[in-house]
Amino acid sequence: MAGELDDEAEQTVSIQEYLKGVEEQELEADLVLGGDEGKECTYTNGYMKRQAIFSCLTCTPDGNAGVCTACSLSCHDGHEIVELWTKRNFRCDCGNSKFGEFFCKIFPNKDIENAENSYNHNFKGSYCTCSRPYPDPDVEEQVEMIQCCICEDWFHEEHLGLEPSGEVPRDDEGEPLYEDFICKACSASFFFLGLYPQSIWAAGRQGDATVDTNKDKNVVEDTSSAGGSGKLDNDVNAHNNPKMDQANVSDGNSLFVGESSQKIVVSDPCVKDASPHASTCVLGDNLGVDSPALESKPLFLSKNWRDVLCRCEKCIVLYNQKHIAFLLDKEDSIAEYEQMATQKRKEKLQQQEGAELSLFNKLGHIEKMEILSGIADMKDEIRTFLESFDSSKPITADDVHQVFDNLAKKRRRVE
Repeated sequence: MAGELDDEAEQTVSIQEYLKGVEEQELEADLVLGGDEGKECTYTNGYMKRQAIFSCLTCTPDGNAGVCTACSLSCHDGHEIVELWTKRNFRCDCGNSKFGEFFCKIFPNKDIENAENSYNHNFKGSYCTCSRPYPDPDVEEQVEMIQCCICEDWFHEEHLGLEPSGEVPRDDEGEPLYEDFICKACSASFFFLGLYPQSIWAAGRQGDATVDTNKDKNVVEDTSSAGGSGKLDNDVNAHNNPKMDQANVSDGNSLFVGESSQKIVVSDPCVKDASPHASTCVLGDNLGVDSPALESKPLFLSKNWRDVLCRCEKCIVLYNQKHIAFLLDKEDSIAEYEQMATQKRKEKLQQQEGAELSLFNKLGHIEKMEILSGIADMKDEIRTFLESFDSSKPITADDVHQVFDNLAKKRRRVE
């Protein structure tokens, strides 16, 4: 009996705690969806720098297509949906040739195929080098995953390839001390990133990130199986979704299926104090085809690390050839995406408050008095209930219904 009371007590929450929890869930959803309310298909926006993407295994069991938020809700409601968090340079596939006779309900006039889209094993519901689903039905406690900012795959911490003495850079409270993460496979494919100075790496970096360049071809041929990193969380916005550590990386191979990165011109400064057309490379002679074989390791990058990347002509050409020019774009980062989403949420709340005030001001005097009187009656009824209620007991649904029943009876008596 005592155990039952303890369990019941653990389930009770205050109104403030409940409202705070709802607000946190709404904020998390907005951060994942980028402020997208899911009302319009994003296809007409072209290949967006970053957006929330979903895979429908009911319509495309091979995991070779992705749809936007609106299509996941309107066109694929009730289907087996995999939430992929965000993908870069992606255009909604809903209703194109990959869906057979199925047509998009929101915007059916789409091209046969989006040639620049890239897909990895995440679209099949598999993540990490272990290719397990998330949530994993064979695991009692789901663990966070870390996303690679190049291949955009998600990884379990135990599968990152850290040295025995290595660990993920975190503070005393477990919060990440890094801004982005690059998986072991991508660090091998793009070995030159490991040649940058120590300032680009987050505290706790696992030694020098050198790689065997002979592995590059194999990794680029099939990055979907090599992995990336990520974190999967339980569903946000009605779908199972992988929640990632604040580090996003794209899949080295599947990312390069098409021209999924924009070309960068050589007008950017090479380093912070360099001239726009600086000819001196930050990496010097180290950036060469015949670079020595170096050991590949997962890389954790510090805040604003993209600002340190060299922008000389030689490096710009290399970024474009490797299809990773997006690394030079700060708006590509998850931090910028979430900042944009936060700003959209703030503006939306301000608009809602303004609309409510505007509606109230348009009401006549009698309507205003009725609303204010109703609010006052509700406050009085709740106060009366709380004053007479045994604080040692939890508030049940029946108690809440009784409060509103009393309000309804009071209203009928007045009328």
